[in-house]
Amino acid sequence: MRISFHGAAHTVTGSQHLIEVNGSRLLLDCGLFQGRRADTYERNLNFHHDPRKVDAVILSHAHIDHAGNLPNFVKRGFEGSIYTTRATAELASLMIRDSGRIQEADAKYVNKKRAERGETPIEPLYTEHDAEEVTGMFNAVDATRGMTFEPIPGVIARFFEAGHILGAAGISLEIEEKGKKIRLIFSGDIGRNNIPLLYDPVFPDAADYMIMESTYGDKLHNDPEIAFVEFRAVVKRTLERGGKVIVPAFAVGRTQELVYNLNQMMQAGDVPSAPVFVDSPLAVNATQIFKNHPECFDEQTRKFVMESRHPALDFKMLTYVKSVEESKALNERKEPMIIISASGMAEMGRIVHHIKNNIEDPKNTICIVSWQAPNTMGRRLADLEPEVKIFGKTYQRKCDVVTIGGLSGHAGQDLLMKYATGVKDSVKQIFLVHGEEKQAMTLKSLLKEQGMDQVHYPDMHESVEL
Repeated sequence: MRISFHGAAHTVTGSQHLIEVNGSRLLLDCGLFQGRRADTYERNLNFHHDPRKVDAVILSHAHIDHAGNLPNFVKRGFEGSIYTTRATAELASLMIRDSGRIQEADAKYVNKKRAERGETPIEPLYTEHDAEEVTGMFNAVDATRGMTFEPIPGVIARFFEAGHILGAAGISLEIEEKGKKIRLIFSGDIGRNNIPLLYDPVFPDAADYMIMESTYGDKLHNDPEIAFVEFRAVVKRTLERGGKVIVPAFAVGRTQELVYNLNQMMQAGDVPSAPVFVDSPLAVNATQIFKNHPECFDEQTRKFVMESRHPALDFKMLTYVKSVEESKALNERKEPMIIISASGMAEMGRIVHHIKNNIEDPKNTICIVSWQAPNTMGRRLADLEPEVKIFGKTYQRKCDVVTIGGLSGHAGQDLLMKYATGVKDSVKQIFLVHGEEKQAMTLKSLLKEQGMDQVHYPDMHESVEL
């Protein structure tokens, strides 16, 4: 049996781990590498193994760095089944189609620049049509009942709750090869306790081998409840002075958490009643998928819905904005309101227009609720730069900008330690992935202090025989 690490190795994005056993090949995740276009196009275009020879894929969740290269994988010859949870199948279908549209738009933009330089055009990594081809290949498993399935001969798989986003799961593989039985755990992305809407993550208690994320191996998070207290204070302060709260938010996960929290705040009278607008086509469609899967909601959410007699993601003051005309009309309205819009790093999408139209009014607040990558407008705002350039024009930052920490959907160092030490008595090797070197090596050192020497941080494309 062999494991090869073809993505999220010495980096966070591009999750892709190949298992070869009993003459078959099983791929865990098929994500996009994310970053500068010039750095990622070739990495995403070419695979270090032959997609035609892979028998099945198991998908941990719908985020693009885990599912986003499936259309290219299929385009290059993969014909097997893609196993995932029911909610992930729906979310991933939505997200890869959206990604296909972005790939086409990116290629069009790049080719315009290449034509000016007399260079040959490039093809988009994949198209929306390519993404639609993938959706018929999903084999959705009812993970809520602990169902098992056999993706390749000699491997029995089971999903368990990851607590990261809707439908996200860890993967347990019971592998039999040449009369020998092995349990391999793939963590996927590990979530956190007390995140709105979702169940807390499940921690495995035994494994022979584990592939585990290490995104925040060097960081302890604030409690999400404290973060939402801070968010409530920002909303209250801004609305009471007649301003608008502008929130750049990821369309899947963060947007729904904020909507649910605002629902609770307004019903409790903790903040003034004001219109709330979710202005992102992807977020609107993703929210409908959340509504389709109440079986994924935790007990606290179900109790709130029962007691308030309101759906978790709908309330009187909430509007889901669909058309461009409706979105533009928000800029003409002067009353206090809350606008949640994508993209989460304020690099593209309708949020850019909302920031442009509100950044120079001191009554308003731009609320940053997630990590912002370097060189993005979100990072420049979070760094409190006095002016930002939007659509080629410079704007003065006169509004407040507040960053709310503690809302990450990834486990912090304490939960990662709990996850790993839970299998201490049985595990032969832990492979740390989905983390930069500083974070992963910090976690590795802490585990060594706990007597766990069998921790490895694999290189990109490294193969390990088990």
